[in-house]
Amino acid sequence: MDGTLALIAGVISTAFTVDLALAFKRRPRPHTAAYTVGMAMFALATWALAFGLITGWNGASYRAFFLFGAILNIPYLALGSLYLVVGRRAGTVMFIIVAAITAISITLTTTVDFAAPLPPDGIPHDIFPPISEGFGPRLLAAIGGGTGATVIILLSVVSIFRFWRRNRRLVIGNVLITAGTLAAGGGGTGLAIGEGATFALSLLVAAALIWSGYRLATGARRTTAKSSA
Repeated sequence: MDGTLALIAGVISTAFTVDLALAFKRRPRPHTAAYTVGMAMFALATWALAFGLITGWNGASYRAFFLFGAILNIPYLALGSLYLVVGRRAGTVMFIIVAAITAISITLTTTVDFAAPLPPDGIPHDIFPPISEGFGPRLLAAIGGGTGATVIILLSVVSIFRFWRRNRRLVIGNVLITAGTLAAGGGGTGLAIGEGATFALSLLVAAALIWSGYRLATGARRTTAKSSA
């Protein structure tokens, strides 16, 4: 069951990534590029999860799952939302920060030794050294996931106050993106106690919500741009 949910989430997130890539090809925009990268990471993490659950974990699949699913995907989705709601200048500043986090995260996640052996089945947890032992992948996950989710939530609040009367579709789209982000983050509770079904289901719900929110928000943004032109 866990593996099936992860496979479905992988299909949805991959389809969303392709949709975003085609949208960027038709009309290159920084928010589309950031969302494409974020969802590609989401898809990679989900496929790594499915691979680990179905065939068994190895070091490469777990590191990919942790890097793209626990550390990097939420910051890139937050970057896309910042470009979409605030604009290019603020997005560029955040892009520099996210790029630095990406370089550090790749280096540490691919080189730090495991603190515990990988289990034969289920979702691994407490594999990397704990935060108390210093700067490492788990601290980066807390920083990246927590900061990214906070940015998305704040942007959702900003969009409510800024666009509620002018463009409610944009507001609702950002609320759906926020809900999807929180669903992905909420799965971390299940991950902490090794509940594979809970985590896989959270990824499935998150992919569906974020895709729906993106489609609604970007369509609404185009409508606003045309009306103000």
